[in-house]
Amino acid sequence: MRTQRVTGLFYITHINNISSILSNGILSHETILSEGVHYEPIYDEKIVKNRKDIRTPDGRTLWEFTNLYFQPRNPMLYRVLHEKTTDDIAIISVQPTILDRPDIYVSNGNAASLGSDIISAVKMKKVLQQILRDTVGVEWWNDLNGSKRRIMAECLIPNMVAPEYIQSIYVASHKNKETLEKANPHIKLPIIVEPPIFFLPSRRFIITPQLFTAEGDMFFSRMQTLTVSVNTMGIMGKGLASRTKYQFPDVYVVYQDLCRSKRLQMGKPRLYKREASLERDLADEPDTLSNTNIEKWFLLFPTKQNWRDRADIKGIETGLQWVVGNYKKEGIKSLAIPALGCGLGKLEWTDVGPLMCRYLRTVDIPVAIYLPTEKKIPDELASKNFLLQQ
Repeated sequence: MRTQRVTGLFYITHINNISSILSNGILSHETILSEGVHYEPIYDEKIVKNRKDIRTPDGRTLWEFTNLYFQPRNPMLYRVLHEKTTDDIAIISVQPTILDRPDIYVSNGNAASLGSDIISAVKMKKVLQQILRDTVGVEWWNDLNGSKRRIMAECLIPNMVAPEYIQSIYVASHKNKETLEKANPHIKLPIIVEPPIFFLPSRRFIITPQLFTAEGDMFFSRMQTLTVSVNTMGIMGKGLASRTKYQFPDVYVVYQDLCRSKRLQMGKPRLYKREASLERDLADEPDTLSNTNIEKWFLLFPTKQNWRDRADIKGIETGLQWVVGNYKKEGIKSLAIPALGCGLGKLEWTDVGPLMCRYLRTVDIPVAIYLPTEKKIPDELASKNFLLQQ
């Protein structure tokens, strides 16, 4: 089992609250109300109210504690960004030494969830490594295996986190960093631009008005349809296919059925028009969201027949022709697609990238091509000049 180390704990807040936090610290909800502190709320009122009914072992309510997350890229942040924009949100990193305080509690999941335990500082060492394994570096979650609850594990600090514990601030863009610096000209803390924490690509290159390449996590794309490269044998063993199998089990069931019935063939991708909303899967407290009717479909795109084989670039080209010829009829409104056959398929981006752009530049819907994750693609090979030169 791997041993994890705490490098920081994290507080999600509105960017307009930063000035007050730098002066007064991160305050508990009860302190904010009792002292009449002005703040910009980001959480749904019902969620905040529910936390008042949850008590720590010493009888205090969660309202009396400031909550810090071990992993800020979690279902709560996903929910917040469903109703706010990345321009509104900042993430404060708190020094891990706060875990040394004897008056804190930790929870092994969302502290307001019935499945979570709230543990005192005295007993924390027994559970801390498991909490870190469930949170640090974890990329995805779902309800079925309990990971959605566990990734929101919290550190609960009575009343406030003093300003001296704050070590840095994360924002989604350089524009947000400039806004924060102008509003706080005397700030000395590092302001770090880290788009992936906010479910955004770390790099993005415009190819045409409708087409761009991106480096990041395709499963958090805002596109209507997500593409998964697969074989025609019904095996989702590695890569994006494996992640699909465990994060979205219903997609795996559909895929296996298509393979068993021989309906999934090279050159003929299949579209699964998923009825369940992705927001319900990924967001905390989805029942209270204002809109969970956003379509999220999956395009199963064969890149090889046998999972052991090298990807078939001719079959990929035929599949791209199918996309161009059928996207309107199928109702695809926007598309996220990985670098087909690269990585585990052993094809080169320098061959696949221009091929994909040759076809996908012709469609009149937004398309995001996600760069290979196995190795970093240089900027010049992800840009318009290279990808459209042929």
